[in-house]
Amino acid sequence: MTLSRRTVLVGGAASTMLAGANATVARPSNAAAFSLGFAPHEGSFASRGGLIEQIAFAADQGFRAWEDNEAAARPVAQQTQMAKALVQRGMVMGVFVASMPKWSQSRPVLGGNEEGEREAFLTDIRASIDVAKRLNATHMTVVTGFLDARLPLDIQTARIIDVMRRAGDIVAPHRLTLVMEPLNTRTNHPGVFMQTIAQGFAVARGVNSPAVKILSDLYHEQIQSGNLIPTLGTCWSEIAYIQFGDNPGRKEPTTGEVNYATIVKWLRAKRYAGVIGMEHGNSIEGRAGEERLIAAYREIDRGGDR
Repeated sequence: MTLSRRTVLVGGAASTMLAGANATVARPSNAAAFSLGFAPHEGSFASRGGLIEQIAFAADQGFRAWEDNEAAARPVAQQTQMAKALVQRGMVMGVFVASMPKWSQSRPVLGGNEEGEREAFLTDIRASIDVAKRLNATHMTVVTGFLDARLPLDIQTARIIDVMRRAGDIVAPHRLTLVMEPLNTRTNHPGVFMQTIAQGFAVARGVNSPAVKILSDLYHEQIQSGNLIPTLGTCWSEIAYIQFGDNPGRKEPTTGEVNYATIVKWLRAKRYAGVIGMEHGNSIEGRAGEERLIAAYREIDRGGDR
């Protein structure tokens, strides 16, 4: 997940996202809209100004969505300002992190013996509802914590299914979806509990709620397991959000080993209508890197054969 440290109806897993927003708000733009809901974040276009200026620039390049892992920590006034800017430009809000882990402390351990950690997590989930409403967001990222090396994995899995079911019950009345993000342990996040999309599938099926699904960050999955398209196909009923990032380096598509044009083509065939978070940095600094970023997404969008 960390950058600074962030649907076709998928088997009933909801995404209303892009079509509705773009149908109701005219989007002034200087470029053709991308065919899928690629979502930059603050920093993707840093040379263009502050947060609101970057949103405006992204819209002018044809991007139809935005993502902000750190949104819950922003002042309310800035959340409101961002939401207004997105509506004005006909853009959809992607995910923000509903409960930010304490990365340096390897906490929380949601499958461990401390009930207080699970209660604190649920308190964060409750607080995130107002943030989601303020931002017009429908999906929120959650990390299912870290492993306890002293406990059997099956016990931890059962406890995480239980706490995620409770979290889903909290957000379901508000028509919100928590998307659990598997993270790689080989490069970025040693010790996390959820490490693969397949593991997320098992937890989501155990929770059995439209309010708890999987965030498939393909950068993490490529490092941890590979086999991206077959994995997406097998787990598709529980996937409600997607993020891109190439490997190695976690930069824009076309800079590494992942054939994102083929993945775009596959997603288009699945009629995926949700957001695709651009969960990566730019391979080149400054304005030249921003132009390279846009060109890379144009390339994979064309390569997906509309």
